[in-house]
Amino acid sequence: MAGRSFILWLHGLGDSGPANEPIKNLFTSPEFRNTKWSFPSAPHAPVTCNYGSVMPSWFDIQEIPITADSPNDESSLLKAVQNVHATIDKEIAAGTNPNNVFVCGFSQGGALTLASVLLYPKTLGGGAVFSGWVPFNSSITEQITPEAKQTPILWSHGLVDKTVLFEAGQAAPPFLQKIGVGCEFKAYPGLAHSINNEELRYLESWIKARLQSSS
Repeated sequence: MAGRSFILWLHGLGDSGPANEPIKNLFTSPEFRNTKWSFPSAPHAPVTCNYGSVMPSWFDIQEIPITADSPNDESSLLKAVQNVHATIDKEIAAGTNPNNVFVCGFSQGGALTLASVLLYPKTLGGGAVFSGWVPFNSSITEQITPEAKQTPILWSHGLVDKTVLFEAGQAAPPFLQKIGVGCEFKAYPGLAHSINNEELRYLESWIKARLQSSS
């Protein structure tokens, strides 16, 4: 029986935590009986790519669509990362093994997931990025601990994504490989900028495989 585990889900730009809660209903395996889920909502902030409109946003985004070469706003990203780390710290302090902590996110939440797990000082169970991108420049990689480099990354991206282009996702595995981080990359033909059940079913088995090994 898997021990206590924690799954943090980070939504996309303009979305909310509660709107994503139905995701947890797809995780029906008994291994998830002791899983605590968290679906936080991003604070409201002006977003540059939407002409300064105020909406739920984890950090600022300069342009849409996001390409492999889009500019990054690292200072607002790092503030968001600190908040994610505070949530993880609290969960670990409450008795959850870091190996049973998983961070998952879609789009902007996926970019934040990647930054959060790479900049967390300990090895976590995993980080799962859906339709995301690498939201920082390579200078940040100096801050990544050897422990953080052991955290496995799952990356899922739709081939016909017009919002965060497939090329932005495709740039991630070579970037991660260069810094010594393992990444499993899955491309989904016909999938636009969204998440489908096939991706979530795979996520369930991916987390389950890691839960059993760490319990």
